[in-house]
Amino acid sequence: MGTKYGFGKTVVSSFEAAIEKVTQELQKEGFGVLTDIDVAATLKKKLNQDMPPYRILGACNPPLAHRALEAEPSIGLLLPCNVVVRQDDAGKVQVEFMDPNAVLDLVAKPEINRLASEVRQKLERVLQAL
Repeated sequence: MGTKYGFGKTVVSSFEAAIEKVTQELQKEGFGVLTDIDVAATLKKKLNQDMPPYRILGACNPPLAHRALEAEPSIGLLLPCNVVVRQDDAGKVQVEFMDPNAVLDLVAKPEINRLASEVRQKLERVLQAL
């Protein structure tokens, strides 16, 4: 499993066990989980839409983040590192990591470019409202 912007694999465990294991392994490498977004719960609450379990963990290694911020203060736009733990429609648990090297390249997919353009417009409106 891999994309131009991430890499990962299918794990043989329950969804909750995968969350726990990923968190523990991140800690071993100096990462803490700053954010834990339960996408499935949010979509259920806000849109009454069901989907398999899907969580986005925002992982941060403080010493590395500090060095990055000193070198480039705007790098915070790309932080923290996202880790996705999700259950697919077949019930398999996927763990995916944002590829830090992706900041050096663009995602070469037209649908992503269109989405990026929409997001840019929204951000420009936010900026104009400030």
